[in-house]
Amino acid sequence: MSEDKEILASESAVVEAAEVETDEVDAPKGKYGALTSAEDGVRRLSGMYKNWFLDYASYVILERAVPHLEDGLKPVQRRILHAMKCVEDGRYNKVANVVGQAMQYHPHGDASIKDALVQLGQKGLLIDMQGNWGNILTGDEAAAARYIEARLSKFALDVVYNKKTTEWMLAYDGRKEEPVTLPIKFPLLLAQGADGIAVGLASKILPHNFVELINASIAYLRGEEFVLLPDFQTGGIMDASNYNDGLRGGAVRVRARISKIDKRTLAITEIPYGTTSESIKESIIKANDKGKIKIKKVDDNTAEKVEIVIQVAADESSDKTIDALYAFTDCEVSISPNACVIVDNKPVFMGVSEILRYSTDHTKALLGKELQIKLDELNEAWHAASLERIFIENKLYQLIEGCRTREAAYEAVDKGLEPFKKQLRREVTIEDVQRLTELKFIRISRYDSEKADNEIKQIEKDIKQTKHDLDHLTDYAVAYFERIRSKYAEGKERRTEIREFDTIEAWKVASSNAKLYVDRAEGFFGFGKSMKDSEFVCDCSNLDDVIIILKDGRYKITKITEKAFFDKGIYYIGIYKRNDERTIYNMLYRDGRGGAIMMKRCAIKSITRDKEYDLTKGTAKSELLYLSVNPNGEAEILKIYLRPRARLKKCIIDLDLSTLAIKGR
Repeated sequence: MSEDKEILASESAVVEAAEVETDEVDAPKGKYGALTSAEDGVRRLSGMYKNWFLDYASYVILERAVPHLEDGLKPVQRRILHAMKCVEDGRYNKVANVVGQAMQYHPHGDASIKDALVQLGQKGLLIDMQGNWGNILTGDEAAAARYIEARLSKFALDVVYNKKTTEWMLAYDGRKEEPVTLPIKFPLLLAQGADGIAVGLASKILPHNFVELINASIAYLRGEEFVLLPDFQTGGIMDASNYNDGLRGGAVRVRARISKIDKRTLAITEIPYGTTSESIKESIIKANDKGKIKIKKVDDNTAEKVEIVIQVAADESSDKTIDALYAFTDCEVSISPNACVIVDNKPVFMGVSEILRYSTDHTKALLGKELQIKLDELNEAWHAASLERIFIENKLYQLIEGCRTREAAYEAVDKGLEPFKKQLRREVTIEDVQRLTELKFIRISRYDSEKADNEIKQIEKDIKQTKHDLDHLTDYAVAYFERIRSKYAEGKERRTEIREFDTIEAWKVASSNAKLYVDRAEGFFGFGKSMKDSEFVCDCSNLDDVIIILKDGRYKITKITEKAFFDKGIYYIGIYKRNDERTIYNMLYRDGRGGAIMMKRCAIKSITRDKEYDLTKGTAKSELLYLSVNPNGEAEILKIYLRPRARLKKCIIDLDLSTLAIKGR
């Protein structure tokens, strides 16, 4: 995505430059826009960038990467589903055959179609699969298209298709028709999620739970509040407190589920969305090699379920190792959603709640359209059945006898129907008359009046019910969603646990993989090999910060490195813990050359890394006389020896530092 943005920015800059230069020089038009060789030898290109690149970017956004709001599908997905419906007969079809069918509608290669089909199948919603379709847990790819088979699921056949409510357009070569959008009566986009990188923008819509989406749709239809949070096939634990309704700027943190088998063995049984067991294992090995965690062994036994077994080092706590896995490996990932959809041939950023409301309204409208079509068909069936009963029971077919032409027969029947037209609900058309005259004799002879009356009564009953459903369309839509839920909800329970996480600070859980050394006289410190002959300070991690205090009271806090220089005369060096309010610095210092001796107790909390500070007043030639760093805020009593002087009664005094108030640095 970043590369796309950089390219787009550079192209835009070229466009602006080209336009400026073209304005300065009256540039003749070339085949590709303004192509001019000026006196200075600069060739100016404006038309190519101004028009061609915009066309390309628009095509990628509208026809490749971003899903449509109405049905939640990208064009390739829509064409695959349409192609599968064309060959649907209840049996499995070779994926290679489905790809070939889809190529009649999709103007791109078979590899892209097969990949899109596999991704659709792995969602486990629209396609029934047979064969090796890969593994989203391990990242294994599907077998070749000639070895795997697919057919539409019962759910897809139930909610995705309706030829009568579908808007059609010609395919790219003008030979066949394809749907503009499929009449999907379900928030499919939110159920499956979407991920696409276009030119200058991207779309990332996270998948949500099937049952929760239906419940939210029902709540919206009833005027109730609802909340939508992602749910992932790979399970895991999610902190969605900053989800931001799936809009830009939000983020969800997802963690693997890690359990203790025993004191020295951990097992990962669920992984974050977007990772695989292999990528998790590689990240653990990499963190161990860098010394951030300490483990003896990691095994990936994942098949149908995730199973990554980790052997913790003998000298390491398993609880600390779990925190370190979240801090330094792919066991915790942050996912940034960016809900972008196509609306009226334009990309629009829209929250998932708004997408669900639109989808629910669209489903309700489609149900209303289906009911209206059904009502029209029932009225037409009632009209045809009533006409047929009048025609046969009143023996109007006898009027055809003696007519020498079709027109005469039609006219005779129409005239014979005249006394009965008031019983009908619409005008009798020439098509109605033609249909009556084409009735077969055997149908007339076997006509059962009682059966016909029952049929008409059933049609009238269906008409009444359909009109009732149309008048109560919201209730009808609620009942539709409830039917979908009861029919297909089994096995679609929430897989990702929702929980708020505590922030794990990496430096707290990092393994002590290095040793800190200092050369006080020369002012160097670090953990590299070149420092090993210097004074040892303590064990540390390469993620730690260190605090260095000089003899004159100046200090700074910096990231530990292999070797660094602050200044000569290092008085104290140690590991610095951020936001530490317990560690107290007790000190005595002389304020300038020959100045008064000051005492002070303070905590060092908020700092800017690598900025120099001063523990004294900053007077030149100041000097630290005593310094203690107590991690639990202790204070000591100092025994002060004074030079003997006239009239000085006590040469030794006890100085209790605990009587001093703790202040800022």
